[in-house]
Amino acid sequence: MTLDDLDTPAVIIDLDLMEKNIRDMAAHCKKLGIPLRVHTKSHKIPEIAHRQIAAGAVGVACQKLGDAEVMVAAGIHDVLVPYNIVGRKKTERLTRLAKRARMTVAVDSEATARGISEAADNCRVNVLIELDTGGRRCGAQSPEAALDLAKKIAALPGLSFEGVMTYPSRMEAKDFLAKTVGLIRGAGIPVNTVSGGGTGHEHMAKDLGLTETRSGSYVWEGLSRIGNSDHLHESRCPLRVLVTVVSVPTPERAILDGGMKTFASYPPKPYGRIIEHPDAKIYGMSVEHGHVDTSGCSHRFSVGERLSVIPLHQEMCLNLHDECYGYRNGKIEIIWQVAGRGKVK
Repeated sequence: MTLDDLDTPAVIIDLDLMEKNIRDMAAHCKKLGIPLRVHTKSHKIPEIAHRQIAAGAVGVACQKLGDAEVMVAAGIHDVLVPYNIVGRKKTERLTRLAKRARMTVAVDSEATARGISEAADNCRVNVLIELDTGGRRCGAQSPEAALDLAKKIAALPGLSFEGVMTYPSRMEAKDFLAKTVGLIRGAGIPVNTVSGGGTGHEHMAKDLGLTETRSGSYVWEGLSRIGNSDHLHESRCPLRVLVTVVSVPTPERAILDGGMKTFASYPPKPYGRIIEHPDAKIYGMSVEHGHVDTSGCSHRFSVGERLSVIPLHQEMCLNLHDECYGYRNGKIEIIWQVAGRGKVK
């Protein structure tokens, strides 16, 4: 089967380029001397996670338990869930996983830690305290608050206090991290892990003295993060959406068979890069239509023409699709189910 055999819209992946991105990040972190933990939310595909681990990653990070269940079922044995796991249904799922794999979770309150402890039954869950070092999302608000929580976690059955984590890795966090680790160790509690995150922040993670860096979007973006659609280049972005022109209502406008339910309408505009004709801009989307401004393009589009588009936000796009197609030199080599899509619980 070739790309020409696919019905549209279809998510396609240049395997050579994806594998290069995986190798490049592994080599980058090895050169820096910082262990890499790969974030699977960027792809939600166990087979890709296995390739990342084979390239040198120490394990995976899964943002939700549903993702973690998919990865553990696929034979991945070291999983970090950098998220507060709250509620009996979720803590029971977590502890079932902890009997099959090394599970680590983040907490930022005694209530969350105690709930996990109460569910632990003949298993052990590793715990990191999340620190709010400027992200203003979750996290302990001061080193002193983190120390107080660490003491409580260390005393709870079924839990193993492992250390702290933050997102993103930033130099402004240096004093906060150093003071927190110092206070906890000063209280006689070992700190084995100091985890940071963010694709493109690997140098920062090393400079901060972290024990691991969490990166994920590099699979689709290469080593540097995108700032706008001008950086969505086919030399570094392996994920594309194959689409068909279904209407050319005016000489200045073409309509694609993929809209918000295909791409995700993620700002800023344009919503992606049309590889064959980058001067044509996807300026708008309705639910099932992509609206293309062709006025700056010398090419004249026609109904039935097929195009390949690099989405502005590849991981949000992939999460809308049941499957994707890996190819080399135009030939389909593998069909992957996006096994973690929709796993938001």
